[in-house]
Amino acid sequence: MRIRTPLGRLPASAIVIANVAFWPAWTAAVGWVAQRTPDERFAHDDAVTRPRPFEVDGDLYRETLQIHQWKDRLPEAGAAYGGFTKRSVSAGDVETLERFLLETRRAEHAHWGMAAGALLTTLWNPWWAFGINATVGASSNLPCIAVQRYNRIRLRRAVDAALRRASK
Repeated sequence: MRIRTPLGRLPASAIVIANVAFWPAWTAAVGWVAQRTPDERFAHDDAVTRPRPFEVDGDLYRETLQIHQWKDRLPEAGAAYGGFTKRSVSAGDVETLERFLLETRRAEHAHWGMAAGALLTTLWNPWWAFGINATVGASSNLPCIAVQRYNRIRLRRAVDAALRRASK
């Protein structure tokens, strides 16, 4: 069976293979680029990573989404790209906490970029397949984005507390 796409009529099997191959390749490429983006780009919150009023100082993540119960089940791939791993975090070390904050910003940007890959799939898919690919991109990245935002709220508190202790 051939399906009409922006590239012309393609075999359904070719479309499925393209989609199955695309997602891991796109994810790896975005992760690779994010890890090689200079740290200065992620040193401070920007329009994407800044706190939002609806997050209510983390209540959305803790109470509504109950992230603390499932966040450790998500894979951690930062180290796979030669980056930072949360397992190396020390609660009282301000420098390490600040580095972790930076990496939550990097990871959030990367996951938004990964999810945006759904837009590229419109090049070889019929129009109706965008919803399927958008669901794939969202379902595999929004939980990770939520965890980064949750961690950033907690890390800000930890940094502030460590700085208060250091100034006494």
